[in-house]
Amino acid sequence: MLRRPRRNERVASVSERAIPGPVGEIAIRVFTPTGGGEPRPILLYFHGGGWVLGGLDTHDDVCRTLANRSGVLVVSVDYRRAPEHRFPSPLEDCCAAACWCAAHGAEIGGDGARLAVAGDSAGGNLAAAVALQFRDQGGPGLALQSLIYPVTNWGFDTASYHQYAGGFGLTRDMMRFFWKSYLANPPDGGSPYASPLQAEGLAGLPPALVLTAQYDVLRDEGEAYAARLAQAGVPVQCT
Repeated sequence: MLRRPRRNERVASVSERAIPGPVGEIAIRVFTPTGGGEPRPILLYFHGGGWVLGGLDTHDDVCRTLANRSGVLVVSVDYRRAPEHRFPSPLEDCCAAACWCAAHGAEIGGDGARLAVAGDSAGGNLAAAVALQFRDQGGPGLALQSLIYPVTNWGFDTASYHQYAGGFGLTRDMMRFFWKSYLANPPDGGSPYASPLQAEGLAGLPPALVLTAQYDVLRDEGEAYAARLAQAGVPVQCT
């Protein structure tokens, strides 16, 4: 039976700290699960909200649940948001946070050598982009990328975009607004770090778990990304 996250689920500890970022400090919130010992694997979580909305508080319950049910240390990242901070600023913060956890994981009870990234919607986009950038530019190794109904492409013409354009929560018009807020220049939408689905090749990326929702404008692009990962030889499970 599917168990929904509980409100304010008890974990062993929750702590906040500021870590160095590209243009100042980045706030993170660290969730230590109940039971077990240290050091634990580290899962960086990037919240959704169209790169515009959301923060540490909106996804607090999700991170608590993830920590307890997985047994790993969850680090929620308060990256800069659009439109004040457009692409690639949010991605730069997420990469910086992942690099910090790889190098300083022991300071928070984690194992920086066992590192994964996850996120929902725009956060799933950022998680996929972090994995791509680390592969391309020699960043820390990642054990997993968990992409929850991820945004993978700057485009609005898939079947799911038309079928669920309105009336199902996230609308096509909302996604147009979010993309317009995120991109300083429309051509940036063609960058694989903005649109992972447009990357020339996906070989060499970490294993992926891709979760999509049936009644969602983002469904088809998430499943298309999972299919391309599999074609490139990346271990992937798409649910």
